[in-house]
Amino acid sequence: MVCKKMSSELSELLLQIGLKAKSASAILNTATSEQKNMFFEFAIKAIQEDTDLILAANQLDIEAAKENNKDEAFIDRLALDINRLQGICDTLTEIRSFDDPVGKVLASWDRPNGLNISRVATPLGVIGLIFESRPNVAADAGGLCLKSGNALILRSGKDGLRSASAIVSSLQKALKLSDLPEACIQIVPSESREAVTMMLEGLNGAIDVIVPRGGKSLVAEVEKSAKVPVFGHLEGICHIYIDEFADEEKALSVCVNAKMRRTGICGAVETLLIHKNVSSSFISKLLDSLLNVNCEVRCCEKTIGFHDKAIPAFESDWATEYLAPIISIKSVLNIDEAIEHIGKFGTGHTESIISEDKNMQSKFTNNIDSAIVMINASTQFADGGEFGLGGEIGIATGKFHARGPVGINQLTSFKYIVSGDGHIRE
Repeated sequence: MVCKKMSSELSELLLQIGLKAKSASAILNTATSEQKNMFFEFAIKAIQEDTDLILAANQLDIEAAKENNKDEAFIDRLALDINRLQGICDTLTEIRSFDDPVGKVLASWDRPNGLNISRVATPLGVIGLIFESRPNVAADAGGLCLKSGNALILRSGKDGLRSASAIVSSLQKALKLSDLPEACIQIVPSESREAVTMMLEGLNGAIDVIVPRGGKSLVAEVEKSAKVPVFGHLEGICHIYIDEFADEEKALSVCVNAKMRRTGICGAVETLLIHKNVSSSFISKLLDSLLNVNCEVRCCEKTIGFHDKAIPAFESDWATEYLAPIISIKSVLNIDEAIEHIGKFGTGHTESIISEDKNMQSKFTNNIDSAIVMINASTQFADGGEFGLGGEIGIATGKFHARGPVGINQLTSFKYIVSGDGHIRE
């Protein structure tokens, strides 16, 4: 009986959140650029004023996560500090500086019959974001959705719910001061999985797009069960191919950074593919550099002999997103085998080639079908902020509507406006 009552209460709560978001999105659709920009000024100030409250909430989340035996990579994604809060404010400042995408004329042309046709950017409507342990997502997504004219419903995983709720509270203060509905940015105040189910069903038509941010099981569930369009990626099994024409110093620096800068993000490299002609001295140096920074190295049978602390890689390693200081290494005959391996085990997220040969670079970028393909650069640059998009609501690996970092322009659709002068069609 209690279960049913609680379920009924949650259902009513979610439907009300949906209705409020739909109403807020209609108001936000016509908000001026000046009004939206004012929100960012107030939001930054509110986060700065609420720093102690946000960090206190985050500390409670971290303590609970440790009690639940979460690993270091998880704790790192969850943790906030003064520098990370400043990073959130910097991202909001950058988003504020962007041109308002709503109402932007994407194309315009005249027809022989005198009609003028324009394609004009419009908001998507209401975005439902289901995420796990990164509370900064609440601020990034809130800013991006607000700027692009979309209302946002957030559903945080239980591990970061206190932190994310504290950030949303600051954002709602800013909305109120900007004379915008607080319902433009809402967070579901429940840890229940039923909330996810209801959001995937669209809250009676309130939600227009679902964005999952989290691990494989979450994203797979969302993509399988959602009854509304989804921006998402299953995993970030990212690769770096070290070509025989690679600059070894670049390769060493890039590979260590791509794995170890932050191991728990989706842009961290998981597999290195090394051309068979790359020098044995370089491979030994690479393994040594990785092991010296406490990275576990799993090698194929052709590379394991280059270091006595390397351990064997199994077939399952090529299909694993570690999100930890672990990397798998495989020797390949040539670029074709590297491309074939990525096609078989990659998840369409981010791949990089280290090579000084322009032909090899072109072959790699032309044949790799991932959302992001890099040349002589760390996969850790797979980030909307690094792309100059002012953060991201996620990285989409599908091929419809948006692909790669989803920023403000990817959070818009468009409509056609047709202007005539009493035109009739024969």
